[in-house]
Parts: sequence; structure tokens; C-alpha cells
Amino acid sequence: MSKISYYTEEGLERLKNELHELKTKGRADMSKQIAEARDKGDLSENAEYDAAKDAQGLLELKISKLEDIVANARVIKSSDLDTSKINILCTVKIRNVKMNKEMTYTLVAEEEADLKQNKISVKSPIGKGLLGKKQGDKAEIKAPAGVMEFEILEISY
Repeated sequence: MSKISYYTEEGLERLKNELHELKTKGRADMSKQIAEARDKGDLSENAEYDAAKDAQGLLELKISKLEDIVANARVIKSSDLDTSKINILCTVKIRNVKMNKEMTYTLVAEEEADLKQNKISVKSPIGKGLLGKKQGDKAEIKAPAGVMEFEILEISY
């Protein structure tokens, strides 16, 4: 059973484009690889053919997972959210209490997370720990590096 996930319009569009690319170009390329490997002779001793068939299986698995994600995806707009507390799609400015270092993150769906763009997943330890908190609250978050304490400085959408 799949769970509903929430995405920005751009994030969902990116997933749909990736799915379309895999179904069209990905499958066509895979068929071509299998045909080329098949032309090389006896299939019982053809490692290239076996590898191509394995790759085809992985491609179909990825397509199936993406279809499931897209089917259960919902677009969420910041206007639909309670802006008084941290929620998906909000940008939050936090301060690591121990290190006295400020950071700004946008909370997004797992597939949209990109640390280089300061986008963290709501399913990550920090994302989970921040959800529902309000400006001025402190959040103790269990992370792989140990317990971290953050102060919520600012919430924006």
C-alpha cells in the first residue's frame, strides 16, 4: 500500500518528466541493447544478453516505483498550510544551539530533497524534528551524530 506524498508543482512535474523519459527513451534504448546482444550469438552463453535483460528488469522496477509515486502524489500550495508552525514547503531559519550556527532550510518531499539547494526531506531526522514547531521553539533532534538542539528563529512560506 502506498502513502500519499506532497510535492510542489515543479517537483511533481519533474517526476512526471522523468517517468515519461524512462517509458519512452529508456525502454527504446533497452530494446536496442537487447537486440544487439541477441544478434551476437548463442543466448545460453551470452553475458551481454543476460546483463541487458537484468538492466531491463531494473528499468521496469524503477518505472513501476515512479508510477506508484506519481499516482499517489498530491500538489500542495503554501496557501493551504498553517503558517504559524513548521510544515512541508516552509523555509525555516534555525540555529544550532551548541555550535551557535544559523542555517536555513526548505522542507520538501523526500524525492525533492537536495542539500546543495538547502532543501531537506520532511522524513529526514532534522525535518521530522522540526515539523509542527513554532517560531521561538527549541527542537531536540536525534541524528546519526547524536542529539542536536535547534532554536527556530524564523518561518516563512
